[in-house]
Amino acid sequence: MKKFKFCLLALILVFSSCKKSDDEDPNIIRIETDLEIIDFIWKGLNQYYYWQESVVNLSDSKKESESEYAYFLSQNPDPENFFNSLLHPDDNFSWIVDDYIELENMLQGIDISDGMEFGLYVECNDQNIFGFVRYVQKDSDAESKGVKRGMVFSNINGTRLTRDNYRDLLFNNTSSSYTIRFSEISYNQNNQCANIIPGQEDLTLIKSRIVKNPIHISKIIENGGQKIGYLMYNQFLGVVESEGKDYNSELNDAFANFLSNGINDLVIDLRYNPGGRISTSINLASMITGQFNNQVFAKERWNSKLMNYWDENSPESLLNRFTNKLGNNQSIFSLNLDRVFVLTSARTASASELLINGLDPYIDVIHIGDFTVGKNQGSITVYDYINDSRDKNPNHMYAMQPIVLKIGNVAGYTDFPDGLEPDIFIKESLLNPGILGDIEEPLLKIAINQISGDAISIENNYLFKEISTPKDELKEKIIIDDIIIK
Repeated sequence: MKKFKFCLLALILVFSSCKKSDDEDPNIIRIETDLEIIDFIWKGLNQYYYWQESVVNLSDSKKESESEYAYFLSQNPDPENFFNSLLHPDDNFSWIVDDYIELENMLQGIDISDGMEFGLYVECNDQNIFGFVRYVQKDSDAESKGVKRGMVFSNINGTRLTRDNYRDLLFNNTSSSYTIRFSEISYNQNNQCANIIPGQEDLTLIKSRIVKNPIHISKIIENGGQKIGYLMYNQFLGVVESEGKDYNSELNDAFANFLSNGINDLVIDLRYNPGGRISTSINLASMITGQFNNQVFAKERWNSKLMNYWDENSPESLLNRFTNKLGNNQSIFSLNLDRVFVLTSARTASASELLINGLDPYIDVIHIGDFTVGKNQGSITVYDYINDSRDKNPNHMYAMQPIVLKIGNVAGYTDFPDGLEPDIFIKESLLNPGILGDIEEPLLKIAINQISGDAISIENNYLFKEISTPKDELKEKIIIDDIIIK
């Protein structure tokens, strides 16, 4: 991507020429860098953004006059504001960061965390907030200190969580530790809401660098003479070179174990899976099946200029096919199943939804849980490359994660803005969450009863008002394999 050269244009900086003394002025250097970032944002979105044609300020005509283009960029020099000003009203998922290393870590399952994964809910007064522990990362500080799924907390560092302070108390990165107070839920049946009874004991949790394995649980459940494979899979990761991890191979090993033990059915738990790599979703779909090798799993639709590029140069690139090989040429262990049970929540998104939607035309997908997020879109990481060798601009650390495509199944089903509808609707119970992977855990129990033919009992779930955490909002993204378009 070519760079627009800003030489202290008079219309921007009210200077008439570029002087050596100006070049040494840190304020001028900062302005030049800001404009360079703004230029990178516009050109990246102009080239890749899915809704490029529908956003007036992303029109190719903006580049026809260099001076008018420079003036346009100068009117909104804040990178985040400028980026947001160019987004389409239907876009809920594109984002920009000022530190691409942090972005890369998140997309590879690397985090600075105490290991406690939680959701946030509102009390009856509609102001106080409480946290519910969904699960705990392995080998984390929270695990070592006995934090368990189902625990509830209401105070951080002695301060009650509210709508106004929860972001600062829970998600600021200035401290490596904090003190948490666990509590109890008292459900108000009349108003259908929660009141929290604060506990007396505090626990200090310490954040550290965690490399999250997406395979949270992989086990075989024997029930009534049947063997059921259970996989809780929490992110569609691939190869993480920085950690020497090949999560595709580890996923394949889990299926090798299922295959060697002759499982009869499979439950895939995607309740806390916000998405990830499309290629890994294809791998997982191929492990579940195997009988559809090389058939179309999903179809992509980009903006018109990129569709023209693919149509002319590589139309096959728009098709994602079932496979029998991993990227390292390792053979996939496939179960050849004609049905699969999938557990979801309102946090199930992106590549998780792609797995369900892509498999649906081919096998019986029994969907148990809540409506999913409703994100049938894909994004790529756009860096500010300065040459064809893909060297990143040394002047800043900005990168974008814009939506660049819509993706549908072989039957052409692409739009589910309200999420994928479950066959058996049930929300997780905060009062009786169960132990993940245990046969009595409510959602898994329904799947097991479906398999065994036993009667299904849907628990009377009390309603709790949930809010999105900043981490949830960031996680509901999807990144596809790197694509180079020259």
